[in-house]
Amino acid sequence: MRPDAIRKLLRKQPFRPFRVYVSDGAIYDVAHPEAAEVSAMMLIIEVHPAGFAGVPGERIAYISLIHVTRVEVYFPGAAPAP
Repeated sequence: MRPDAIRKLLRKQPFRPFRVYVSDGAIYDVAHPEAAEVSAMMLIIEVHPAGFAGVPGERIAYISLIHVTRVEVYFPGAAPAP
């Protein structure tokens, strides 16, 4: 995925949470625009414990953009599927 596409999602007003799918099968939720950053080749996501999106992340995921297979944007009021 191109970095400008992810930057657009992070800057969209109002922000909509989104889910990132990676080629190794991992899935990451971005619930807040400040929980992720994107560079030319990497997506960096603050990973929160399940159900604790309001607390500081317990780890950081560094994901090469070539491994991002798709992104799903949540519509207002929609909850992420487990």
